[in-house]
Amino acid sequence: MVGGEQPPGSCRRVARCVPLRQLMGLWLLCSGLAVAHAQGLQAEPDALAPNLLSVPGEAMLIDPPAKPEPSTPGGSPLSLEADEVGLASWYGAQFHRRRTASGELFDMRALTAAHPTLPFGSRVCVRSQATGRTVIVRINDRGPHTRNRVIDLSRGAAEALGMVGLGLKPVELFALQDDDKDCPAAP
Repeated sequence: MVGGEQPPGSCRRVARCVPLRQLMGLWLLCSGLAVAHAQGLQAEPDALAPNLLSVPGEAMLIDPPAKPEPSTPGGSPLSLEADEVGLASWYGAQFHRRRTASGELFDMRALTAAHPTLPFGSRVCVRSQATGRTVIVRINDRGPHTRNRVIDLSRGAAEALGMVGLGLKPVELFALQDDDKDCPAAP
C-alpha cells in the first residue's frame, strides 16, 4: 500500500469501526437469548439471585415502611413540602372550546390545568414561588408537552397567580385530597 492507502472495505476512521469480534459476540448473545426464549427457558427473578438481599439470620427490608403523613383534624397535611416544584406555563385562546384529553371542552376562564400524570378530576393547589399567591385547579388535560415544565394552567388560573404577562412562573404543586378545602398554609 502506497501513501497510507487502505484496502477496499476497511475502516477509514477507527472511531467508526466496530471490531468483528464485538459484532460476533453480540450476534451470539442475541441468538442464544432467542433460542432460550423459544425453548421456554425463562428464569424467574428469584432463581437468578435468591440470596442477594438476605443475610443468614437477619431480615432485610427492601423498601422502608411508609410513614403515615401527619394531618390536622380537618384532614389537610401538616407538611408544607410541595409534591412537585418547577415551571408553570399557561394556555388560552388558541385552545378555547377545543376538547381536552379528558374529553371535556377547554374553557380558558375556568380554573383548570394540564398535568402529565395526575388523574383527571384531581385538585391541585398551585403556589407561585415569586408572590406566594395560590390557586386551586382541577386537572382535565394532559401536558405540558414542553421539557422543564410541571403544569400547564388555563388562562383563568394564570390570571389568579398573576402570571399572564410573564408566560412562565416557578411554582409549587400540592395534590389535594377530596376533603381539603384550601391550599396548605405558606411557610
